[in-house]
Amino acid sequence: MPARIPLPPGLRRLPIAHRALHDRAQGRIENAPAAIRAAIKAGYAIEIDLQLSRDGLPMVFHDEELDRLTTETGPVATRTAAELTRIRLKDSADTIATLAGILALIDGRVPLLIELKDQSLTMRPTDGRLEAATAAALQGYRGEVAVMSFNPAQVHHMARLAPGIPRGLTTAAYDPDSWHPLPPARCAQLRAIPDYGPTGASFISHEAADLSRPRVAALKAEGAVILCWTIRSPAEEALARRIAQNITFEGYLPPLLLDASQSPPTFILA
Repeated sequence: MPARIPLPPGLRRLPIAHRALHDRAQGRIENAPAAIRAAIKAGYAIEIDLQLSRDGLPMVFHDEELDRLTTETGPVATRTAAELTRIRLKDSADTIATLAGILALIDGRVPLLIELKDQSLTMRPTDGRLEAATAAALQGYRGEVAVMSFNPAQVHHMARLAPGIPRGLTTAAYDPDSWHPLPPARCAQLRAIPDYGPTGASFISHEAADLSRPRVAALKAEGAVILCWTIRSPAEEALARRIAQNITFEGYLPPLLLDASQSPPTFILA
């Protein structure tokens, strides 16, 4: 079994800006350099997503398709990195960034949580190309960083390719209607989080509405760090922090917990 590497303290202490501190009205698109800079300035940890370019470079972009966030169409995976870095994001002066570019921009100033996206959409074994490219990009990076994925196969790859980097599983209730076309049987398998031990994970990032699941409590009792996604208000944060040790957020500015010995912030629920 791979060695379990502890989640860096900054990713337990600082609220994690989901796809960085994005705000389209301010020209800061999710995962874009402007959103990264805003999160750094505010002192938050940052979560980003990776897709693989046609020529094998990790690109900081959430969707499998270009359509929602750019004026281009079609799969990210059919374009080269050079082509992708020339594509402007909607309502923004930014273009799609490479992981190498974002690592250079952050430069260890705030913690970074990287989610590898499953381009197959099947949650089955992958060819390892995105994982290998991510591991290569992270060689020598000195900032606090961890990796995760919904697809356990990708986390297994990262355990092999970058055993010294903390890794975790992005997890959910896996309601079959919401996760269609993922088969219900596969949803049931993933819901039980069976790969936590075999991947050497040290944390999960779980769907906030499903934090009361007994499996989450069991993992926490075993020493897993519980993060959650995606919190959008102080009221949601208050509920999540009854179980989760940290949150991934968007759409509001949570208080910074600057000292790990402090208690989490207290909110009054209406």
